[in-house]
Amino acid sequence: MPVLVSVVDDDPMICQAMSLILTDYSEGRIKVISTSTSGADAVLRAQREHPDVVLMDIAMPDMDGIEATRRLRALPHPPHVMILTSLSPSNTVERAVEAGVEGFVSKTDAPGEIIRRVLGVCEETPQFNAASQRQLIGDLHAQRPVSRRDEARALLDSLPERERETVLLAAEGLTNAQIAERMFISERTAKAHLSSAADKLAMGRVQMARLVERADLPPRP
Repeated sequence: MPVLVSVVDDDPMICQAMSLILTDYSEGRIKVISTSTSGADAVLRAQREHPDVVLMDIAMPDMDGIEATRRLRALPHPPHVMILTSLSPSNTVERAVEAGVEGFVSKTDAPGEIIRRVLGVCEETPQFNAASQRQLIGDLHAQRPVSRRDEARALLDSLPERERETVLLAAEGLTNAQIAERMFISERTAKAHLSSAADKLAMGRVQMARLVERADLPPRP
């Protein structure tokens, strides 16, 4: 049985070109059952036609390819979805994967490569071309500093207010005596707050200072 494919792109010429490639070069292994120029129409057609694979463009006027993918993957018998794109906007790959996309096909890929990926995704093998892999890695690297910052802020926010204040002042290089003076508490109390915070965070004084640095908190009034 041939693999049943739907092609979705807001440019009818792209739909026609992809249909010809999949039909003429697949030697009967792929059958294009429909083309759509909108995400909403693609979802309606999939409910009736039950394609095995949907090749989905991202930028469309009524519903973008990522939202259409979410709806397709929520169907009782969801098709495999591969994004048909040139991978322009940042975070495209990550957002698409979160929606349920299992592969990427560039509109400029060679016909044999496109067919190989369409057939491969039906064997439950993710199909990410080199461009999509590079973008995913780049997006993850770009987000890592933000993730580490948010993690550090969450750890600091988990402390009681007075303990958090002592940790922030210690990170500025203040001694216990100076912290006590700044907070209008005894030096013993300042030391106790720092010790308690260190126990909760499982960190020493230097590590706590690094945590504050990583949190990159806005300037205090």
